[in-house]
Amino acid sequence: MEIEFTIIEAPWETEHARLLHVRKTVFVMEQEVPEHLERDADDSTSLHLLAIDREDRPIGTARLLPNGRIGRVAVLKEFRRKGIGAALMRRLISTARESGHRETTLHAQTHSIPFYQSMGYEVSGSVFEEAGIPHCEMRLSLR
Repeated sequence: MEIEFTIIEAPWETEHARLLHVRKTVFVMEQEVPEHLERDADDSTSLHLLAIDREDRPIGTARLLPNGRIGRVAVLKEFRRKGIGAALMRRLISTARESGHRETTLHAQTHSIPFYQSMGYEVSGSVFEEAGIPHCEMRLSLR
């Protein structure tokens, strides 16, 4: 079943509650990341995107830090594998390119590496733990 969704820029000052709803559901409740690790100082300086459904409910999120790092990519479980994560990533990659970044980087949970590879990312380091979850650094050249 196809899902209708829209991606909007979501300023932290006004949209933090909806952004955090998705992130808390995915990272804290589902993946058991300690809540104090999920939020950080980068939230206030990042560009946030929010995927919303037809009823304006938040269903996905991602952010782009000023240094070109992408993070906090999350889609609610019932909306996964419907193109929402890919749409969020394409928009952030495009924004990073338009902002003059030469590359974007991210820390991918190892089970998500194939998804990011499908977006053109390459693994650029060995596996490490972040919040108790195995990750790899990945890079995408924007040249």
